[in-house]
Amino acid sequence: MLLDQLKEILVTSFQADPDLVAPEATLTELELDSLDLVELSLVIEKQFEARVSDDELAELQRLDAIASLIGDRTARAA
Repeated sequence: MLLDQLKEILVTSFQADPDLVAPEATLTELELDSLDLVELSLVIEKQFEARVSDDELAELQRLDAIASLIGDRTARAA
């Protein structure tokens, strides 16, 4: 499931508190700054083969919305 994979990335690569990483959590609540968003966009591209810009991440904020966008982008690429 995309949300589970996204949670794993946030916990392992960005040291996000696993108790705070939930579908309705925002990137701001997880204390990710603009540089983290750039890095996260690169990790998403590599991990999921889906292009998601740091601007899109900043706009979407919620993890469930980000997972949905990743799902849409990977489905179109298939």
